[in-house]
Amino acid sequence: MSKKYTDEQVAQFNQELEGKTPAEIVAWAIIKAEKPVITTNFRPYEGAILHAVTSVKPSIDVVWCDTGYNTRNTYKHAEELIKLLDLNIDLYVPKQTSSHRDAVMGIPQIDDPMHKVFTEQVKLEPFKRAMAAHQPDVWFTNLRKGQTAFRDSISVVSQGEDGILKVSPFYNYSDEQLDAYLEENKIPNEHKYFDPTKVLGNRECGLHA
Repeated sequence: MSKKYTDEQVAQFNQELEGKTPAEIVAWAIIKAEKPVITTNFRPYEGAILHAVTSVKPSIDVVWCDTGYNTRNTYKHAEELIKLLDLNIDLYVPKQTSSHRDAVMGIPQIDDPMHKVFTEQVKLEPFKRAMAAHQPDVWFTNLRKGQTAFRDSISVVSQGEDGILKVSPFYNYSDEQLDAYLEENKIPNEHKYFDPTKVLGNRECGLHA
C-alpha cells in the first residue's frame, strides 16, 4: 500500500514544483519514490516523458498496456523508442486476442452498453494487473492541462484513492512546447494513433478519472 498524503501535502508539493522544468520535477519525484513506474501507450508526445524520466532513472520499469488495436505506425514508433531510449519495457496485453474479440463483439459504439465491457477487457484489466504486479508508490504519466475536464482539475502532482502519487512533468506544456522539447532532444514523434476505448479525444477511459 502506497503512503497516503493529505490534500494539504499534495498542494504543498505542487507549490514547491511551480515553475520547475520537467527534468526537475522528475528528479524531485524519484527522490520520493521507492517503487516508481512509468506507463505508456506510445501515443503522440509519449517520447517526451519517456525521455525525461529515463534520463533521470534509466532502469525505471516502463509499463506498456497494449490494447491490441494500435496502428501499424504506433507499433513501429514504439519499437523505435524502445531501442532509442533502451526502455525497460514490461508488456501487458488483454487476455483475449483482438481477432477473437472482433469476431464476438467488434468495437462497440460509445453509447453501447458493451463499450464498457470492451474498455474493461482491453485497457482497464491489463492496467490493473500491471499495477498489482508493480505496486508503485510514484506513477509518471503524460497527463496535460487542457486534455479533458478531469485533467484540468488536477495539477503536476495528484493522488488517487490508492495513495499512488501521480506525477505529470509536462502538465503545463502545450503541443508547441512539446514539439520543441522533442526536436531539442532528437526524439521522434508519431501522430497516427487510435485508442478504441476513447474514440473522442476529450473522453476519459477510466485509468485516471
